[in-house]
Amino acid sequence: MNLRELYVKRRGQFWGEIFPYLGYVIQSGVAVVFLFLLIAFAAWYTALLQQIPPDLPIRWIMMIFLVPLMINSSIRTYLRPADTVFLIPQESRMKEYFSTAWFSGVIYKIIGLGLVMLILWPLYIRSDVSPKPLLATFVVLTLFKLLSSFGSWKEQLMVSRNAAAAYRVLRWIVPALSLAAWLWHPTGRALLFMALLGITYVAALSVPVKHLVAWERLIAVEERQASRVMMVLSWFVNVPQRGQRVHARKWLSGWGKGLAWKKESAYRFLLIKSLTRSDILGILIRVGLLGAFLVWATRDSLVSAIVYLVSLMIIGLQLSALRKLHPESFWLHVYPLPEGTRRDNEGKLIFQVQLFWAVLLWLPLIPSILSAPGRILGTLAAGICLCFCFEALLPGRAGVKTMTTNKWEEAGTLTSRPSIIIIVWVIPFAEIAVRGVATCDFCSAVI
Repeated sequence: MNLRELYVKRRGQFWGEIFPYLGYVIQSGVAVVFLFLLIAFAAWYTALLQQIPPDLPIRWIMMIFLVPLMINSSIRTYLRPADTVFLIPQESRMKEYFSTAWFSGVIYKIIGLGLVMLILWPLYIRSDVSPKPLLATFVVLTLFKLLSSFGSWKEQLMVSRNAAAAYRVLRWIVPALSLAAWLWHPTGRALLFMALLGITYVAALSVPVKHLVAWERLIAVEERQASRVMMVLSWFVNVPQRGQRVHARKWLSGWGKGLAWKKESAYRFLLIKSLTRSDILGILIRVGLLGAFLVWATRDSLVSAIVYLVSLMIIGLQLSALRKLHPESFWLHVYPLPEGTRRDNEGKLIFQVQLFWAVLLWLPLIPSILSAPGRILGTLAAGICLCFCFEALLPGRAGVKTMTTNKWEEAGTLTSRPSIIIIVWVIPFAEIAVRGVATCDFCSAVI
């Protein structure tokens, strides 16, 4: 059996299932949104390069953007549950299979890391008093990216999960310290420190006991990665859903206990428990924290309103995946729900959670409310309007046609999905509205 060909075949089969949906994703307007965001970012970045603040912490900015990219080291293995039976005889030769997976996973991440570095480089060489050479910096980033990917793979093979968690923390520390040494210290001293740190890390990786192939763990990781791809596609089209990882978040176990004990709220209770234990909540927290930080960093300009609305839109897109969690649940047939309550509960929960994040993302703007009350309050008003747009255009709600017989939906696309329509039309108009309120003397005087 040629294991390299097996990997290439499985990769082709997976992406062969994904590519037919990409046409529908482009038709939904995501290309227009991407172009709009690209133009807006290019204009803002060009203006920043022309007027760079004298005290810009460029080294910390490089750390914030580059360290996560250096550490992110997920590898697609395309393993299947049946492999625990049919590939067990090939276990001693699986290094051929996994080496192909590791190389193909790392090369694309290095390209992405290089692109981000090139985008940051004009700002870096104009801001830093003693910038490092471009090629040498890329070599350093590439070497520690390879080292991080190697460490991530070894973590998945470790027998002890506690040891794997400890080495995961170590994997975050090593690239961060190495990049900090490269940016803040002279070249010779930094190279010596990075070499010693890298050698020590590689030697430490050889200590824990490891499986030759951690079949069950690798299969679970692959299923989780495939489900995330399908979850992203489900924002735009109807796709087959795959199992997701269940998180036991005990600190949220009390959420939903206050609901009335009746049929009308039964599905809402199920959605709340599903949200608290799914990957969606983790994504919401990460997007929310990043959005709040960016809103705070740009709080003195109109860019904060755009960042606020885009973050809120991403949160709404993530929440829309709740409608795909229980499409064919057996218990929904055993315990029949009153007609219409399923869509109503979905809409209410999505609206309330998104409104909650709308308020949280707006909190970093409060310190600037005295200097620019029109812009700050206009941003909050635009965010609330965005939440109402999501609720009003949710398919299946009162007054919204689902168009189940439409030829495009029969082909696999959900034509009534409002997300991209809102992105294309609401955000530009919301920006205009915020700008108008912020610059209107009468509005500012009234406020």
